[in-house]
Amino acid sequence: MKNKSRKKKKRMELKKKRLLKEVIVKIELKQKENEEGIVVKALLDNGVTKLVMSEESARKHKFRRTKLERVIYVKNINGTLNYAGQIIDMV
Repeated sequence: MKNKSRKKKKRMELKKKRLLKEVIVKIELKQKENEEGIVVKALLDNGVTKLVMSEESARKHKFRRTKLERVIYVKNINGTLNYAGQIIDMV
């Protein structure tokens, strides 16, 4: 009995740890020109300095894109370049 109780307690602790790492919410994105919008899931992260979306999402939902004057290089927490590449335009 005690062993099952310990395993259950450990699982609950792991779930709590996972919950604290991320918060996913539904948000609505609208285009300025025509007020058309979509609802998407978004990951909240208090360390973010910019909001980004994938090129695939921008195309799929027909967001108008504008080339940036300067490319933004995305780095991982360990300083290496992110595999997804640079940010070259904005919506």
